[in-house]
Amino acid sequence: MKNKQKLENPHEQRDWLIKANLEGADLTMEMTTVGLKYDDLKYLSNIDLVIPKHELEWIDDIERIPNNIPAISFFAGAGGFDIGFFLAGYNNMASVEINKVFCETLRHNFPKKLVIGPPDYTGNVQDREEIAQILIDKLGIETPFEGVFHGGPPCQPFSIASNQRFSKNGDNFKRTGFEDKEKGNLLFDYLWFITKFQPKVFIIENVAGFIELDKGKQLEAAREMLQNAGYSLTEPQVFNLADYGVPQSRQRFILVGSRSGNFVFPKKNKRKTPCAEVFTKSLEGVTNHETRLHKAESLLRYMHLEYGKRDKLGRVDRLNPAQPAKTVIAGGTKGGGRSHLHPYIPRTLSVRESARLQTFPDWYEFKGAIARQFTQVGNAVPPLFAYKLATEIQHQLFENNDPQDILTSSGLQLEMVL
Repeated sequence: MKNKQKLENPHEQRDWLIKANLEGADLTMEMTTVGLKYDDLKYLSNIDLVIPKHELEWIDDIERIPNNIPAISFFAGAGGFDIGFFLAGYNNMASVEINKVFCETLRHNFPKKLVIGPPDYTGNVQDREEIAQILIDKLGIETPFEGVFHGGPPCQPFSIASNQRFSKNGDNFKRTGFEDKEKGNLLFDYLWFITKFQPKVFIIENVAGFIELDKGKQLEAAREMLQNAGYSLTEPQVFNLADYGVPQSRQRFILVGSRSGNFVFPKKNKRKTPCAEVFTKSLEGVTNHETRLHKAESLLRYMHLEYGKRDKLGRVDRLNPAQPAKTVIAGGTKGGGRSHLHPYIPRTLSVRESARLQTFPDWYEFKGAIARQFTQVGNAVPPLFAYKLATEIQHQLFENNDPQDILTSSGLQLEMVL
């Protein structure tokens, strides 16, 4: 029987996998007999790359300095915006979220914050009056709200990635935008809360395709509504979050409105951040790091991929560590989607590895089944970008205010979370 030393050679690993595949062996058990683990496997092409010298901005290293500016999250998801604003010092008072599992994640990580969602509430922003009353009764918020609303209406109707598996002429192609009766009008539900409570600042976030749908007519109607409500708006634009230190190419639409002046977005980094460091940092002791036990036939396909290339059958890409990762999407472990392939090991990423590409801190734990954990990570706003946006909002639009006056004038006396 071959020992582990000999099987460290990727070509011999390939030959061993071919034999195991032909014999229909239980791969996990067979690996144990030769002293191998999945993470011992290697690609056949593992050439040395020149990694640009650019130190990753680890969100775990941020020191939180409370500023007491109140913030409320709509369509909170797994909490990407919530984390960024929390680390920037804001008082995250409440999160509105309709998905029960996502609410479990929010409550687990922010136990003192009000989560308006299942099982205690519907979390459906279409229940406008009900949620508005909860905000008034539970938090005592007043109009105008001297804080920040942030959120991104569910992006499925606007997403390109979520519809790539369907023919554009087929019944299942759902890139319907505002014609989607269930999700397409959630933007205007969100606008209802903004015009009702008049937050000092609000953020609307969505996928890049949001800006192009309906030839911009609905977006322009929304902008006109907000301007008539007294808001100064940034120009609708799409950002690549890799320009802001996120080790991932991720195109997002961002609109910021303010009652107290014009907002200027943070400056871009001079260089984009490669993803290499995400995969060299220790994973010891972290949660959400269960990796998929691939079959031999899948591993054999993956092993032949070069950096940046795609396995067409599994529709997964081997990441290039010298570049930002490709966009992290909502995936799963068994048919619920797909993640990327590790740049150095021929396997798909774990939830924690994907979360690091999204700049989630390691202390943040995702609840629910693994497939739903991938969904939470893939749908989120990268917390590092949210942090930079929140910090800039504070500097530009709140610096001249006494945070204690903000709390008092809004009737907000809640204890600071965490």
